[in-house]
Amino acid sequence: MNDASHIRAVEDWRRERLARLTAADGWLTLVGLPWLESGDNTIGSGADNDIVVDGLPARLGTVSLGDDGQVHMSLADDAGRINGRDVKHALLLDDGHPQPTVVSAGDISFFLVRRGDQVGLRIKNVHAATREQFLGLDCFPVDPSWRIEAEWRPAEGGQFLEMGTAIGTIEKHPIAGTATFERDGRRFELLPVIESPDDGSFFLVFADQTSGKETYGAARFLYTEPLDDGHVVLDFNKAYNPPCAFTAFATCPMAPPENRLDIRVTAGEKTYRGSAH
Repeated sequence: MNDASHIRAVEDWRRERLARLTAADGWLTLVGLPWLESGDNTIGSGADNDIVVDGLPARLGTVSLGDDGQVHMSLADDAGRINGRDVKHALLLDDGHPQPTVVSAGDISFFLVRRGDQVGLRIKNVHAATREQFLGLDCFPVDPSWRIEAEWRPAEGGQFLEMGTAIGTIEKHPIAGTATFERDGRRFELLPVIESPDDGSFFLVFADQTSGKETYGAARFLYTEPLDDGHVVLDFNKAYNPPCAFTAFATCPMAPPENRLDIRVTAGEKTYRGSAH
């Protein structure tokens, strides 16, 4: 790929990234992440609910967390819909499933998330201020030199990388392998993890010397691109901010010590200038 083609490809990718972020169901629509208590949790806009969400009916219904960990939704009459259907009761599938159960009422929707021992509701509003007042993405200019073909050594089975999260939990992710590259006469290693193994790419959570200065402090994200010759592409021009850079209601992983680069990665997204956290 020549430089001009690479620049066009990255610019196309950035336009698609922006479209996903600002979509009606994108990360900018998050407005809440309440954690459920064991037993019944009433939800609605009324102040007497256990979970109060502006924009919902006064009493949407009850979210019940059982001792077995299962969560059931019971809707009040004509209050909302479950997976777009007029049903009153349902078992809620969480975000660990390909299609989590979505409860909706007007502009508000939510689905179940599990983070460690915590079970919560990821609540979205299509008219969230974070979406309607979004200030856009700022990025370093595309630099073809930051498209790096790194040496790739697959990991042996059973190796895991621990990552802290924005909500204080620790997550363990299976290590995909080690990507090794040289920059400015120095050698660096990164540990991508397995997230979506079907397409051959791996997920990387990293930080560098720009973190907390020009770029978001906790981490940036990047997907590797597989090659057929024992290498992977690390195109840092496609490094992007986690949802936590835009909203306080996400549960993002933070860069582990193994993926903190002692170099300035002047490529990819910069700190979101509208961030208040």
